[in-house]
Amino acid sequence: MEKRSGGSGIVLPNHRDLSPSLLGFLDIQFSDQTDLSSLSFTASDLEKELNQKCEDLDTDLVNLRGNLGKIIVSWICRATGAKSALHKLNRNFQSISGRYGGITSKMVKILGEDLPPLVKQLRQLDNVRNYSENTLKLEALVGDFEDAVLSVMKRHTGDIFPANLLKSAISTDLGPRQNQLFQAVKAASVIENLLVTNLNPQWVHLMKSVDSRVDRTLPVLRMQIVADHRALLASLGWPPKVLTSKIEDGTILGLPNPLVLMQVDKRKSYSESFLVLCALQHFQVQREKRKNDLLGDNKKSNVGLWAIDELVSPIASRTEYHFSKWVDQPQLIFTLVYKITRDFVVGVDDVLQPLIDRARLGSYCAREAWVYAMVRMVSGFLAKRVFSVLAERYKEKQRGPEVVLSWAHIIDLMVAFDRQMQSLLSTETCLLFGDSQRLEGEFSQGMSVLSIFCDRPDWLKIWAKIELKDAWKKLKEELKDDRTWLIDNKYGGIAFPTNGETQELLYSREDYKAPLVAESALKISWEMILRCQNLPDNLLRTQFIRSTSVRLIWHFFNFLVVRCKRIDFYADGPADDSLTVICKSINAARYCESKLLEWSDNMNLSGLRIAENKANDSDCFFEEDIKSLTELETAWLIEVIAFLLRRFETLSWDYVQTKEHFEQAQKDFETISVSESRDFTVSVDLVEALDSVRSQLHFIRMNLNPKDFFDLWRSLADGLDHFIFRSILMSDTRFSDEGINQFLADMQALFFIFQPFCFRPDAFFPCLRDSLVLLKMSKEEAKHLWVVLYDGENRIKQLRSLGISRISVDEAHKISSIRKSGI
Repeated sequence: MEKRSGGSGIVLPNHRDLSPSLLGFLDIQFSDQTDLSSLSFTASDLEKELNQKCEDLDTDLVNLRGNLGKIIVSWICRATGAKSALHKLNRNFQSISGRYGGITSKMVKILGEDLPPLVKQLRQLDNVRNYSENTLKLEALVGDFEDAVLSVMKRHTGDIFPANLLKSAISTDLGPRQNQLFQAVKAASVIENLLVTNLNPQWVHLMKSVDSRVDRTLPVLRMQIVADHRALLASLGWPPKVLTSKIEDGTILGLPNPLVLMQVDKRKSYSESFLVLCALQHFQVQREKRKNDLLGDNKKSNVGLWAIDELVSPIASRTEYHFSKWVDQPQLIFTLVYKITRDFVVGVDDVLQPLIDRARLGSYCAREAWVYAMVRMVSGFLAKRVFSVLAERYKEKQRGPEVVLSWAHIIDLMVAFDRQMQSLLSTETCLLFGDSQRLEGEFSQGMSVLSIFCDRPDWLKIWAKIELKDAWKKLKEELKDDRTWLIDNKYGGIAFPTNGETQELLYSREDYKAPLVAESALKISWEMILRCQNLPDNLLRTQFIRSTSVRLIWHFFNFLVVRCKRIDFYADGPADDSLTVICKSINAARYCESKLLEWSDNMNLSGLRIAENKANDSDCFFEEDIKSLTELETAWLIEVIAFLLRRFETLSWDYVQTKEHFEQAQKDFETISVSESRDFTVSVDLVEALDSVRSQLHFIRMNLNPKDFFDLWRSLADGLDHFIFRSILMSDTRFSDEGINQFLADMQALFFIFQPFCFRPDAFFPCLRDSLVLLKMSKEEAKHLWVVLYDGENRIKQLRSLGISRISVDEAHKISSIRKSGI
C-alpha cells in the first residue's frame, strides 16, 4: 500500500517492493533518526552522488564492451593467422613432397631426432612444475592438519603428551571440541584425496614423506577421539551390569539398553562423537586401500566398525572374569554372549544405523557390525583360554579320550551359537548378502566363531581328525548291522517299469535300489560339510572337507571293494546271495555317485573348487571320488557279465561243439517247446544255457538299479552275439535246410529272453540278425548273392540293400555258402 508524506504530496513506495540491494543502501544512508531529520538538506546531495555513480558505471560498461570487442577481434585475428599458417605449412609440405618426391632427409632428421628430445624435455619441465605445485599444496595441507590436531590438544589438556590423553573428562561444552576433531579429520581426508587424485604413482618419496608426517600426528588424533568417545560412553552408563547368577540358574532376563535411554543432549553429543570416529575410520580405510593398491595387494582385511568395537570393548573387559570361571562350562559363555547380543541388537539398529547412514558408510550395517564384534570377542577368548589348552592336552595320549569329548562338545556349541547369531541378521537392515546365503549359513568374512581356525591350521587338523574318527565309528556300526543292507523295491515285485513304458529318472535311494547304509554314509558326510560351512577361509574349508567328508567316502568305497572281492567268480559261479552282495555294492556306489554330483552343483562347493585353482580341469568338487565309484561299478559289472558269458559257454558246449546235428534232417533233432504262445521249439542242448541266462537276468533285474542293469543286459547281448556268431557261423559248420530252421528257432528263443527289456531284441544282436537274413534266403537268392559277393563291384551296396549292416563282405560270403547242398 502506498503512503503519502505529510502535506508535501510525495508518494512513497511500499518497502516490500524494494530490492534487497536498495534496502541495504537506504539502511546505510539513513541509519538513525538524525539522518531522517536532515532529509531535505541531504536529498539533493544524495541524488547528485547517485547520478554520478550511474554515469561512472555506464562509462565502465562502455569501456568494458570496447575492450571485449578488441579482445574478440584479437583472438579472431590470431585464430585466422594460425589457420593461415597451418594451411601454408601444409601447402609447403605438399610442394616439398611434390618437388623432391617425398620428405627430405633434413625433415626426417628434424621430425625423428630433434623433435622427440624437445618434447621429452617439455614433459619433464611439466612434471617438475606439477611436482613443485603438489609439494607446496601438500606442505600447506599437512601443516594445516598438524595445526588442527595441535589446537585440539591444547584446548583439551594444554599439552600434547600421550600420557595425559587417557585422562580425558567430559566437559560441559562438547560441541566446539567435536567440531575441531571433525575439522582435523577432514584436513587429513583432503590430504588423502590429493594423494589419490593428483599424485603420480612414481612420486614414491613424496608420498612416503607425507605419510611419515601424517603417521606421527594421526595416532595422537585417534587416541584423543577414542578417549573422548570412551569417556562419553562411561557417562552414559555403558555397559550395563549383567547378573551372571541368573545365567547360571538358567533364568534369562532382559537388559536395559543405555543407547535407547539417552537424553536429548547426551544423544546429540554421542552422535557427534560417533560421526567423528566413523569419519576417522573412513579416512583410514581409504589410506590403507591406496597403500595396498600401490603394492599390488588386493587382499581385503576384516575390519569392523570402530564405533561399535568401542561398545564391545568394555563388555569384553567386564565378562572376561565370568568367562574364566566357565571354561569347563562353555555353554554358559555362549548363552551370555547371545543374550547380550540379542538384547542390544534392536537398540544398535535403531540408534546407530541412522548415524552410519549420515556418515555415508554405505558398506556397513550396524546390526552386522554389532554381531561381528560380539563374535570376535568370544572367538578371542576361546582361542586364548580354551583351544590352546585343548590342543596341548590332545598331544597327551593319556588324556586323549577326555580331550576328544571336550573338543567335540565345544564344536557342537560353536556351530549352534553361529546359527543363533545368524538368526539375528534380519533382511530389513542387512543387505550385504541375500536370504539364500544367510539361510545356508554363509556369514560375511570372519562372522563366525570358527574363524579362530583361520589363524591356527594345526587346530583345524586336530578337529578334522576328531570328526573323521567319530564319523567312521558311527558308520562302522551301520556297516555291521545287516538291516542297513536291505533294499527297498520302489515297484514292489517289478524291478522297474515294464517294456513299453518310459523309464523314470532316478532321484531317491529307492530308485537306485541302494541299501540304507549308503544313505547313512552320505548323511554323515554331509553333516561334516555343514559343520564347517561357516569357516571364513575357502581353502581351509576345502582342506577340512577333504580330510573328513571325502575321506569317509573313501573308507566306504574301500569297504565296498573288499566286500565284493570276497566273492569267487572263478568257481562254479556265485550263488544268488553273492550276486545280491555285488548288486547292492554297485547300487550303493551308483547312488553315492549321483549324490556327489548333486553336491558338486552346490554354489558353495563350486566356489571351493575355484579356490583350489582346479576349475580349468573340472568344476566337480568330488571329481576323484566319482571317478573311483564309477570304476567300481564298471569293474564289477564286467565281472558279472563275464560270469554270465562263461556260464552260457559252459552250458552250451555240446550245442556249439556238436556241429553234425545242424546237418541232420528235422526228424533227427531233439527239441523242446519253449512256449505255448511261440511257434518254435529249441534244441535240447541249448535249453539249459538259455534258462540259466533267463533266470540270472531276472534275478539281477530284481536287485540291480535300472541304469546299470540296462548297461548289463546290452553288454551281455553283445557278448552272446559275438560268441554264437564266431563259434557256429564262422566255423566249418554245414547247415541243412532243417538245420537252418532249427538254428532260426534257437535264435528266436534267445531273442525272446531279452523281449521284456526292449521292443526289438534282435537289434542288440547285430551279427546274428544279419546272419539270419542270409540264412532265410532261398537257394536261388543265396546263389545270386554268392556270385555278387564273389566278384561284384557293388558288394557293400548290395548288402546294405538287404538290411545287412554289421557283418563284412567276406563274412556274408562265407555264411551264404554254408548250406549243405551248396550254392
